[in-house]
Formats: sequence, C-alpha cells, structure tokens
Amino acid sequence: MPSSSAGRPVTVALVDDYDVVLKGLAHLFDEYGDRVVVVEIDSKTEVSEPVDVVLYDSFAQPESDHHEIAELIDNPRARHVVVYTWNLQPELIESARLLGVHGYLSKTLTAAELVAAIEAVHAGETVISEQRGRAASAAGLDWPGRLEGITDRESEILALITQGKSNADVARLTYLSPNTVKSYIRSVYRKIGATSRVQAVLYGISHGFAPDTHRIDHWRGGP
Repeated sequence: MPSSSAGRPVTVALVDDYDVVLKGLAHLFDEYGDRVVVVEIDSKTEVSEPVDVVLYDSFAQPESDHHEIAELIDNPRARHVVVYTWNLQPELIESARLLGVHGYLSKTLTAAELVAAIEAVHAGETVISEQRGRAASAAGLDWPGRLEGITDRESEILALITQGKSNADVARLTYLSPNTVKSYIRSVYRKIGATSRVQAVLYGISHGFAPDTHRIDHWRGGP
C-alpha cells in the first residue's frame, strides 16, 4: 500500500504521558521507515509543521474521558487523529467518531497491520478495529512494570491508582466490573509486595507509573 499520494512516508506523532510506552510504540515502526516516520513529542520538541497522523496511545488516560481526544482533534497541526487502545467498547468508538477521530485501532494489531491502518487513515479512510475480545498486546509494545511481570492491563490499573483513582473510578474508566478491578489489584499487590493502597501508590510513583503530563500538554491549544 503506498504511504501517500506524494510517495513520501506518512508522518506520525505519538502522544502519551509515559516515556516507556512511547518508546515501545515507536520501535514497532523500526522496519517501516520508508512508510512511516515517527515524531516523538516531548517538552523539548517543537513540531511547528502539521503531521499527517497523531496516534494517541490511551495508556492510563482512559478514552472514556474524551477531553484529551477532543483537544487533539482541535489542534490544527494534527491532520488526522487515531486512538490506539485495548478497549473497543462500541459506545467508546461511537462517541470518539462523533468527536471526529479518524481511526480507533486495537493494540492487538501487528506492526504491519498498524502501519497499513495508519496509511489508510492518511489516505482519507476511517479505520475501526474489530472487537475480538481481550487479547495480548502486539509484540514489541512496552509499559511500566513489564520487566517485573506486571501485565499491560495490570499496569494501566496501577497507573490509575497512582493517579489517585478509586476502585469505582477505575471500573468506570476501564469498563471493567468492580470485582474484576479488585482481582487485578490483588494480582498487582502480590507482584509488587504491597499490602495497602498507600504502598501501591508509593511503588507506582517510584517505578514510572506517574504520568508526565507535559507531553499531552504540548499538543493542547494548537501551535
């Protein structure tokens, strides 16, 4: 599939609050440099020119809170906005489409599938991944705690707890049942050796689970 009508690679900005998540995502495109050029956004990087696609990784910034997505869509530098997520609830997809997103892509996509979807979005299509149930994230992705044996879903829940979210908040934002949230939390506690929420939060703060909000802030309010 051609990357663009001009024959140049599609320019992609990756937006998320977590360095480790962005670096893992960027590495998915290592073999596709002739089709996708990644711009990693941080407080020291000014992107004055528009980018073809902004890929918004929803890690610990639940897409059920559409404030971030709406601001990305309103940014004149973002030609297209795509949400990259494990949560493909139909109501989330529909509300995001009403906001104007151009894609809603699953983290279960292979690197080749993700590149093809980004190219399709750049070509003017709206691309929505199919709901396949909960599956493993694409090989090569990264998240806080992965090397310690914490799964991607457990990591997102610990990150939300580190942000001060209650169990009820976590359940609402992740579309999980309260009992499922409690089960994930118990599993995380065992893995990190915590016996209380305070210990879990302190662990999260000291092990990269606190968001670095400057990266998303950089995209707010236009150029």
